[in-house]
Amino acid sequence: MGDAPFHPGSDQIVESLATAVAAFDPSLRLVWMNPAAEELFALGLRQGQRLRLADLFPGRTELVQRAEEVLQWPRMVSERETWLQRPGAPDRLVDVTLSPLPVEDGNLGLLAEATLTDRRSRIAQEGRRIEEQRAVRRVIRGLAHEVKNPLGGLRGATQLLARHLDDPDLAEYTEVIDREVDRLLKLLDQLQAPQGDRSHGPVNIHAALERVRRLVQAEAPESVAIQSDYDPSLPEVVADFDQLVQVFLNLARNAIQAVAEQPDGRVALRTRVERNFTIDGELHRLALRVEVADNGPGIPEEERSQIFYPLVTSRAEGRGLGLAIAQDLVTHHGGVIDLHSERGATVFQVILPLADPTDPPRIDSEEP
Repeated sequence: MGDAPFHPGSDQIVESLATAVAAFDPSLRLVWMNPAAEELFALGLRQGQRLRLADLFPGRTELVQRAEEVLQWPRMVSERETWLQRPGAPDRLVDVTLSPLPVEDGNLGLLAEATLTDRRSRIAQEGRRIEEQRAVRRVIRGLAHEVKNPLGGLRGATQLLARHLDDPDLAEYTEVIDREVDRLLKLLDQLQAPQGDRSHGPVNIHAALERVRRLVQAEAPESVAIQSDYDPSLPEVVADFDQLVQVFLNLARNAIQAVAEQPDGRVALRTRVERNFTIDGELHRLALRVEVADNGPGIPEEERSQIFYPLVTSRAEGRGLGLAIAQDLVTHHGGVIDLHSERGATVFQVILPLADPTDPPRIDSEEP
């Protein structure tokens, strides 16, 4: 016998849509929305039920007027590039389609569909960033390999020379050379990282973040407050625990350095769930979002496009490897790092797909 035909119900289809869909009664009060709409409005159906359309789109009087017109003269209308303000979350730019929705007693309700217009540009930007980062890493690893060979020869020659020097003052110079060669070799090892096998398994992201919080709390000036805001409902993520700690340790240390001179410096670690998130061309129904935020001066716009490049840093004492290594580790976990920065609010977002723990870890073809 052949396989039984698959006939999904309309409820299953709407619930699975990446497009945000919300239904309103004749008085424009919310009565239902799908999971994509809950994610978009940063609001659960239970909390949002009976809110008005004007409450979900604050300040968008023209959109409310168009909705009232749809109820009065039934037709489909669209509003392009409408800014959606969300409490406790970044504003989003959406295209909204409004349609009449027949309800009981012959009345009309409203069906609103919202599609992120910034989603396409974000997906394209992330795709370019991932490909660019992979290309940079290949060049850096190749360069590091080539530089390490002559450095090894230089150290060997220096050690041989030191054996034939009787003057202690001259021996001091060979020690300087030896130490500097060791320092450069360690730097090149970091440029080539991560290497070797990875130990992937179920990881409680909050355990990793708490490890980071304790470490940076001990390092931070007394004026800097380290805050946490976790979603306790998040499932485990398939990852390497130590590498995730390294990622968020690098980000948190950068955030602390950004606010170290402020009397009211704050660094926040936050976790949330993302629905229908596209990473490297693949749609993930559920993803983990971890934010490392600070209230520092922000990152200059001209530096943001290069901030993940190796050896790029604005600090005199920095080596420009922390963010490059963090991005490399996140990429190898199938995720992506995003940055939003303005004065008083810099947020690094790490998005990691939430997969079945029985799935094999992602393997990158570029790994040497």
